[in-house]
Amino acid sequence: MGFEGAIGAARRVLGRLGAVIATIGAVVAGLAVPHPAQAGYASLVVDGGTGAVLNAVNPDEPNHPASLTKMMTLYLTFEAIHQGRLHWEDELPVSRNAANKEPTKLGLEVGQTISVKDCVLGMIVISANDGATVVGEALAGGSESVFARMMTDKARQLGMTNTVFRNASGLPDREQVTTARDMSRLAMALHHDFPQDYHYFATREFDFEGRHLTGHNRLMYRYPGMDGMKTGFTNASGSNLVSSAVHDGRRLFGVVFGGSSAKARDKLMETLLDNAFANRDTDPKLVALAAGRPLARVARARGTGRVAHAGRARVAHASVAPVQRRGHAAAHRRVASAHAGKHAGKHVAAKGHTHGKAAKVAGHAGKAKVAAKGHHHRKVAAD
Repeated sequence: MGFEGAIGAARRVLGRLGAVIATIGAVVAGLAVPHPAQAGYASLVVDGGTGAVLNAVNPDEPNHPASLTKMMTLYLTFEAIHQGRLHWEDELPVSRNAANKEPTKLGLEVGQTISVKDCVLGMIVISANDGATVVGEALAGGSESVFARMMTDKARQLGMTNTVFRNASGLPDREQVTTARDMSRLAMALHHDFPQDYHYFATREFDFEGRHLTGHNRLMYRYPGMDGMKTGFTNASGSNLVSSAVHDGRRLFGVVFGGSSAKARDKLMETLLDNAFANRDTDPKLVALAAGRPLARVARARGTGRVAHAGRARVAHASVAPVQRRGHAAAHRRVASAHAGKHAGKHVAAKGHTHGKAAKVAGHAGKAKVAAKGHHHRKVAAD
């Protein structure tokens, strides 16, 4: 080999080495997952007719959605049904991934099938994680991760600019984040885009494979005019709730994040809606108290949406982290990363096929426990 040939060979080796080093660097960077945002607190009330924000505390704070995630799974399910890609009576196969989901769940087993309608009712009534996964996989060619990208893409189309989905169910994932404002947009979109299906959100109970299952959206059962929508809870999120109610033809949508308990969350939502229907403001201190976080000083400048928190001026329409919150910047980096990779995956739609009978229910799903996965999530109760 001549001198020039040796030089050329050396350059090729160095080029390959540089590519390997670059690849290793990318992998290491990908493994450096930022610390997840811990449970914050937020609230928002929106007039469904005008879109006017009637009350807001931390509306653009990144929070973990928990089972509110299923609202997007349901949106894409309704959309597929109306586009003819799914039908209510379709029987969908249950994968190992779906069957292995933590409670709450319907207790589906690998290889069995379940109808689209039972998946929808399971998600709404008992927040079935296995049912949500079955539908998500059916709509994405068997891949829950592809479905999660579909969910995030749809969120962008609906104006949910600060939301990233990572699974179909809302089970803990440190990168799955949303905001009160974004969830209000999703709630209004579900009501506006699928008026013929919205009534399912008022379902209190249903029968599945010989078992009578009841829900746990208890505020909806007692609050006059409330006809939906969804509860959610993990240790990382606190108790979340999206609700809609109508009084005298006026529809309001409410969102609460980070309640210290389902009872505290429901009481706060009741107060927010009562005051909004009566055209009264709600003291933002009540939002903090519902999250179990009494403040040294909370004041609201009327007409500006400004909240003073422990000596810090905070504007409700800005993305400002509460004092107890960590990882705010990291959460926004995850949202920005999702924006950049918006079109990285190709969506695959697949209809379900009949493979036999639906699975039986395992245990009392309404009171089951969720064994969370991930370093920062040990065990959480599903709500």
